[in-house]
Amino acid sequence: MSTAFEKYQRLEASALWRESPKAQRREVIISIGDASLLISDMQDRPLSHWSLTAVERANPGKTPAIFIPGGDDSESLELAENEVEMVEAIDTLRKALHRGKPRPGRLRWAILLGSVAALAAGLTLWLPNALRSHVVGLVPELNRVVIGHDVIGHLQRTTGAVCHSDLGDQALKKLAQAIDVSEILVVPGGVKSTASLPGTALVVGRSIVEDFDDPAAAIGFMLAEAKFAEENDPLERILEFGGVTESFRLLTSGQLAPETLSAYAEHLAITPAGKASDTALIEGFSELGLSASPYAYALDISGETTLNLIEADAVITQSAPILTDGEWVALQDICAT
Repeated sequence: MSTAFEKYQRLEASALWRESPKAQRREVIISIGDASLLISDMQDRPLSHWSLTAVERANPGKTPAIFIPGGDDSESLELAENEVEMVEAIDTLRKALHRGKPRPGRLRWAILLGSVAALAAGLTLWLPNALRSHVVGLVPELNRVVIGHDVIGHLQRTTGAVCHSDLGDQALKKLAQAIDVSEILVVPGGVKSTASLPGTALVVGRSIVEDFDDPAAAIGFMLAEAKFAEENDPLERILEFGGVTESFRLLTSGQLAPETLSAYAEHLAITPAGKASDTALIEGFSELGLSASPYAYALDISGETTLNLIEADAVITQSAPILTDGEWVALQDICAT
């Protein structure tokens, strides 16, 4: 599947985008992202961001091709007859993603058999906490990635489209590798600080990259969110939010209800970032060779409540900066383009 994405990574096409049923259609540029379809205006400013797993063809076999996001026909994309390569690319990548998903029937039987075995071992699956923990342990990584991208699709209705720029995206990719997450997405509004999603994706509010002179402070917030996600599984948090019904739904069908994902996206937008343990944070800063003090003072300017982090700098061996000055400037400007 990664080969398919690499093939179409630089493919672009023009299209007509309608944001809502009453809105005028406008000419846009669409391109292929990581399991997503990016929609930008003619000045390359991001407008929307669709998860490819949710994209549907509204008029199969007819031209011009019309696509909608996840059955929601309030927003649409119309591709001209000459944009054959992009239409084929969208169809190919959607099929590749869906082929990668476990077949509902097979997943259902595997999970049900696992449930029976767990029951035989004495697990009380009918208790909400036990059921949720059991289901979380059975969900494959690919399903987690798909759920995470679906949440991002809903989240953008609150935050605005994910910010992109060539140099800014390169800086984020470098940071993601450094703190060991799949991707970092900066959004222009809505998210108070940071949020983590299934599939090890981090969502970061633009204020985190714009409000600090020292990149160590911004990186600290991202590292803290990644460590919090390691201690508090993002998928388990979604199931806790959705309740027993959603745990059973995921157990039996391998999917979550769109309305639950939409409600959870709204919940994320108003939820403060979680706090990882000082032990995990200090370990993370030490592994990166990154000073913890800028992040500690960003949390508490007096340093009184973050003294453990500040004192940890005495044993952290400083290494080369994670980002160059140019990369940091590009990241600070990622939402300004």
